Amino acid sequence: MYGRKGLTLPEMGKFSKSSDVNMQVRFEMILMTLVLALISAPGAYAAGNPDSGQAQIAACAACHGQDGATGLDPSYPNLAGQNEVYLTRQLIMIRDGARNIVLMTGQLNGKSDQDLEDIAAYYASLPAKTGQAQGDDVDIARAEQIYRGGIAKKGVAACSACHSPTGGGNAPAGFPRVGGQTSVYTINQLTAYREGERKTDEDYGGMMRGVAQGLTDGEIAVLADFLQGLYAPEPSAD
Repeated sequence: MYGRKGLTLPEMGKFSKSSDVNMQVRFEMILMTLVLALISAPGAYAAGNPDSGQAQIAACAACHGQDGATGLDPSYPNLAGQNEVYLTRQLIMIRDGARNIVLMTGQLNGKSDQDLEDIAAYYASLPAKTGQAQGDDVDIARAEQIYRGGIAKKGVAACSACHSPTGGGNAPAGFPRVGGQTSVYTINQLTAYREGERKTDEDYGGMMRGVAQGLTDGEIAVLADFLQGLYAPEPSAD
């Protein structure tokens, strides 16, 4: 569900009419996802110890909340329920300076890769939370079309090809959960990708920058609002 006025998730596979070009874009993105999942799979799961991670998150909780989803500021990401592979990779980049976040400067100094894997495992173990979309039905429909079908005429691929129809991401490939993320954070990240200010997609061929370049400020805004209320179910225990 979208967390707004009782709207429910449409049946899987129900998309607006799309052109052959749009279908091809989606196919290519899905194929890339599958390939990356196979490449990433050997080290994808359970590298970290959640109990050890929990003992290290006092400083993190000050900004991201004790539950990992009630941040001090809406521009801070929700960490609860985020997949471990993605979180570990981002934490390592932040620690090593490959991803520059001013407020995180020095926060991870002295942390080993194992420490960061443990922290990521802890946050991945927490239940994700979903917010509420604030837009009207027209904006939500527009955002859903972008998320599920892309924008063929601008070469924007469907977000759902990598982040799943429910916004839960792709854990083996390390594609993040985007459903339930704050709209402010999503706007900031998509804008940063579009402007080339965030380059953490290098290992994926600059995929996010390529997608974001085709999005206007208005499209980013409605998409971010839609994702804030998109329900992403908890992963299966098996």
